[in-house]
Amino acid sequence: MPEAHRDGDVFEVLAAYSRLLSSPDREVREKACADWIAWEDAVISQESNGKPNAYSDRPADAQMAMVRICAHYFSNAAWLEEGALLRDADRLAGIPGALVHGRLDLGSPLSTAWELTKVWKDARLTVVGDSGHTGSETFRKVLHEAIEGFSPAKKG
Repeated sequence: MPEAHRDGDVFEVLAAYSRLLSSPDREVREKACADWIAWEDAVISQESNGKPNAYSDRPADAQMAMVRICAHYFSNAAWLEEGALLRDADRLAGIPGALVHGRLDLGSPLSTAWELTKVWKDARLTVVGDSGHTGSETFRKVLHEAIEGFSPAKKG
């Protein structure tokens, strides 16, 4: 990342990455992708179930696709106004929801899910202690149970 872009707000930094990933210079694109992947690998490796090189072991075209999609969506704040999800969560009233989040997920803050359940009264948040962004057996079990809980056979 050029130094001139490092001190901006997070959306400016992400937009700069998005531009680097669209550069006509292949070396620039590959360096930006490699740097992003190194960050992803470092975050995932901190999880109890994380493995080294979780992303860098993937094929180069899969790495580039993931990084370009992430940078594009993140730099545009997923095309949502700041606070829109929480502000408009009242529209979900009466709709049951289940949020499952890994306690060790460093890439997606638990605070977001927590704040959402405060305003989406019909949602239940389950925090899985042994899981991060990549999940775990416990996470898969809890997620499966949450999905099954919406089955008409389970409700009646």
